Amino acid sequence: MQALTRPYGALHYRTDGPADAPTVIFANSLGTDLRLWDAVLPLLPQDLRYIRYDKQGHGLSTLGNGTDIADHADDAIALIEALAGKPVVFVGLSIGGLIGQTVASRRPELLRALVLSNTAAKLGTVESWQARIDAIAGHGLEHIADAVMERWFAPVFRATPELALWRAMLTRTPADGYIAACRALSQADQTAATAALRLPALAIAGDADGASPAELVEATAALIPGSAFHVIPGAGHLPCVEKPAAYAAILSPFLRAHAHD
Repeated sequence: MQALTRPYGALHYRTDGPADAPTVIFANSLGTDLRLWDAVLPLLPQDLRYIRYDKQGHGLSTLGNGTDIADHADDAIALIEALAGKPVVFVGLSIGGLIGQTVASRRPELLRALVLSNTAAKLGTVESWQARIDAIAGHGLEHIADAVMERWFAPVFRATPELALWRAMLTRTPADGYIAACRALSQADQTAATAALRLPALAIAGDADGASPAELVEATAALIPGSAFHVIPGAGHLPCVEKPAAYAAILSPFLRAHAHD
């Protein structure tokens, strides 16, 4: 296991691929850890270096403050500066996409390109996130787990035995880490900053996504001139889990085009 020392503790990360290859950074969704990318990584170009990490308060990473999207962007920036040495392609899913947008707006020199998966410049409302926080504070993550699974996955996947594993990943997320990330999401609005971005961008959506509908992802992609947008049929909020081959078929050409000098 690998960890980057941060002011609040340890940020857990994993590296795959040649050490001297161009780097791709992956940022996960709310309630998941770096295993989110297990199925898709073997299908991506093998001449690249892939770094994925657990957001603070998730997986094996320590919880710092984590209640502002800038806190999470600081972690990503520190990871890039410590491990990459050169600009990277940043792939962010859900809150990971908001982290990527924040990094791109604050430190554009660190990114070659940006992939926005199942995300938007703004996700939800203050009221909707507060309602979720109240539910978890009162009853725990188990109380919301079934509703989250319906937003995460299309019906076909929800009928498989694998669903239980993803439900377990969600419910075993530290509640304080999950709540902190909800607070960050409740205040995050990158609309103006993302509209000012000028870098290669790819947006990916699932047509059965109950958390970030395809039209919301498309609207965010439209903020960035020249961006590409793709919808994966039969996929929910985590298409890299449900449809890894389809996901890789969209992501791989983008990486080949933009990861190298």
